[in-house]
Amino acid sequence: MANTAKRVYDNILQTIGNTPLVKLHKVVADLPCEVYAKVETFNPGNSIKDRMALKMLEVAEQEGKIKPGGTIIEGTSGNTGMGLAMAAIIKGYKCIFATTDKQSKEKADILKAMGAEVIVCPTNVEPEDPSSYYSVSKRLATEIPNSWYVNQYDNLANRQAHYEQTGPEIWEQTEGKVTHLVVASGTGGTIVGTGKYLKEKNPNIKVWAIDTYGSLLKKWFDTGELDMGEVHPYISEGFGEDFLPENYDRAAIDHFEKVTDKDGAVWARRITKEEGIFVGYSAGSVIAGLNQMKGELKKGDLVVVIFHDHGSRYVGKIYNDEWMMDRGFLDVQTVKDLLGGLGRRRLVTIDENAKVSDGIDLMKKYDIEQIPVLLNGAVTGTITQSGLFKKMIEQTDVKDMLIGDVKEAALPVVDMNTPLDRLTHYITKDNGAIMTQDESGQYHILTKYDVLTAFSK
Repeated sequence: MANTAKRVYDNILQTIGNTPLVKLHKVVADLPCEVYAKVETFNPGNSIKDRMALKMLEVAEQEGKIKPGGTIIEGTSGNTGMGLAMAAIIKGYKCIFATTDKQSKEKADILKAMGAEVIVCPTNVEPEDPSSYYSVSKRLATEIPNSWYVNQYDNLANRQAHYEQTGPEIWEQTEGKVTHLVVASGTGGTIVGTGKYLKEKNPNIKVWAIDTYGSLLKKWFDTGELDMGEVHPYISEGFGEDFLPENYDRAAIDHFEKVTDKDGAVWARRITKEEGIFVGYSAGSVIAGLNQMKGELKKGDLVVVIFHDHGSRYVGKIYNDEWMMDRGFLDVQTVKDLLGGLGRRRLVTIDENAKVSDGIDLMKKYDIEQIPVLLNGAVTGTITQSGLFKKMIEQTDVKDMLIGDVKEAALPVVDMNTPLDRLTHYITKDNGAIMTQDESGQYHILTKYDVLTAFSK
């Protein structure tokens, strides 16, 4: 662990550990007790996996499993790879990582930036399938000389890191007052290592694991059965498993709680917006699960949750509105919703070769302030009441001019899935409307009044 009294370090690995415990407020407002987050993004690799990555490598070195200049090989969702790659740079090793195609692109890009070779494998295959990231990493370790297969799932140095570091830190930071530990659990290292230490200090401490639908861990914990019928593809990242890693020890855990993909994503965004802590998917799932279990908590309890990794790993996923909406995770009104509420209405347009007087007549007839200008069916500009008024003040014969000679810039065209709260970027005091195209290619216009009406409902 890093020594917090020091201000200068010999290398980046010495800064791992001693992460802060931060009190949460808004996202736990419905709970009767205090909740603190162990914010592991303060580790140099921005995740809790730095701890166990370094520990596993150190143990491998002590046991002679890897020699100078060797190659580290691992199957990883990204964060363990980051910790290993960082350690490899300092210690002079090469890295090859197998990961799955469900992991965010950002994770793979970060590993490559750290000098690692990354092999992307399919997600929806059995662990024993030759193309799975488990199988690929194992095979490479047998083919490449002087290589070491980390196997974070069955490597007990994983949980040892948390028994030696994370558990003692939480005990010290809460002055022994912690009553509950809540962890999104994948390899089992964090929850078992930390939970084992805390239970040795106080057997009454409750250790709750967060699982996801599509993982078999909860069923195993509840029944002792490894039911592959529980396994199906899921979107949540960094936790849940389709097999049982050796790091698990049921004696260190009191309960497993499942959380949906949607709830994990939505709560992660809430943590970021409401607490100012930029977190990853698993942190959202932890808070979602904790809120699901609020009936098990009472005043005076002190809950510690683990925020495993940083939100920067997920900017293309849970922090991307389009990604969220495509999966039905984001309950927001969009341009498409607004159009559906307005019903069918005619789009009034005018040709470039029409006269300005024709445009004025259309504005009067339909009581509208702006009209898209077309040429051969394509939108080329706009005429507006304010624009025509200004030109008439400057030039009295404007009525007889052609629309193409007085048109203004075309209205902004936005995607149908654009959230309504984003329209303030397009509809301004100088621009009172936007256009959009539906699936058939037909144009529609939305005015400032349309948007105001939608928000007032």
